[in-house]
Amino acid sequence: MKSLLALLSLVALPVMAAEPTLYGRYEYIALPEIGGEVLKAKMDTGALTASLSAKDIETFTRDGEDWVRFRLATKEASNKVYEHKVARISKIKTRSEEDEDEDNAAPSKRPVVDLELCLGNVKRTVEVNLTDRSSFNYPLLIGAKALREFGAAVNPARRYTADKPDC
Repeated sequence: MKSLLALLSLVALPVMAAEPTLYGRYEYIALPEIGGEVLKAKMDTGALTASLSAKDIETFTRDGEDWVRFRLATKEASNKVYEHKVARISKIKTRSEEDEDEDNAAPSKRPVVDLELCLGNVKRTVEVNLTDRSSFNYPLLIGAKALREFGAAVNPARRYTADKPDC
């Protein structure tokens, strides 16, 4: 009887979640659907969505669905045009819009695409909004939603803890 009770108590225990993988504040991430580009990314727990630096962003309709075409806005990017189906349009409130004087400022609208990302040897499809980040040091920002998809935790004191992307 004791062994049966012991067995039942094990069944009632909550399932422990897998430990998150610890990454640094900055990591290399590959974009298999964007010519296999490898970009430096900032892991930002304060941002909700991921953002990719893009230019010449143009939405259009194909077979009754919303699509977007764009070029990468990075230093080493080719002039190649990429096209992806739009998952949704996000409304982003920028820091400057949070000033008290800017109460009526409209949030910027950005197309969001489902994009495959490779971090270390882990590949996940995450939502990425497209915006020109060419004035920033990191062309790719990985927000909280994407960090959850990767089962990631971030140690801001570390950098480039994952191996180069290999998916």
